[in-house]
Amino acid sequence: MSLFDLTGKVAVITGSSKGIGRAIAERMAEHGAKVVISSRKAEACEAVAAGIRANGGEAVAHACNVSRKEELKGLVEATLAHWGRIDILVCNAAANPYYGPLAKISDEAMEKTLATNVKGVVWLANLVLPQMAERRDGVIIIISSIGGFIGSDTLGFYNVSKAAEQSLARSLAYEWGGKNIRVNCIAPGLVKTDFSRALWEDPPLLAKRVATSALKRIGDADEIAGTAVYLAARAGAFVTGQTIVVDGGRLVGVLPPD
Repeated sequence: MSLFDLTGKVAVITGSSKGIGRAIAERMAEHGAKVVISSRKAEACEAVAAGIRANGGEAVAHACNVSRKEELKGLVEATLAHWGRIDILVCNAAANPYYGPLAKISDEAMEKTLATNVKGVVWLANLVLPQMAERRDGVIIIISSIGGFIGSDTLGFYNVSKAAEQSLARSLAYEWGGKNIRVNCIAPGLVKTDFSRALWEDPPLLAKRVATSALKRIGDADEIAGTAVYLAARAGAFVTGQTIVVDGGRLVGVLPPD
């Protein structure tokens, strides 16, 4: 059996109507997983699910705002009703409503960031983990960021939330490891997606990021998806509580302020 075979596995991927989440869903489907496409807009979710089905994969769509506990509950219940289990949970949906120094961030922006990036992950994990524990098998992957390792004068609170995700993965991994459940983070560097458009469309900033990266370029969503498939599959069966950096070598270079 292939180390990367996901045949028969059910994967729920939040924020999967575009960007990194979509790439993960499409690649997991290619490796045999049945995937649930979820983001806030139902039409966008269904478009991605339809594309996966057209390519021979299995996919359904379910709209959900991850900052709302009742909608997360609905996502889990709908998946269990349709496929009877959740083997893989990818927490990819994220928010970054503020760009600037911490001294000027509003309480509303802090709350939105925490609700989406931290609270929503805790809520969703707690909804999914019990049925994983019953089967003594499950994988949770949290899409964090290299921002969780560094300081910034413009993305400070977002980076706080990404560091919190990494800590959360370690605690969940330790708490549930005895039930054969693995929890890990992926920390991408700058990837060309709509979410990070403000960064890669800023020529001076992009030039600085490229210059200080070992590979001298930014990434694309597919390059994150491969790591997610690895962590979800038998290839990653002895990996838990870790944050895997996928950043083209930016953290090994010089890191000027953003």
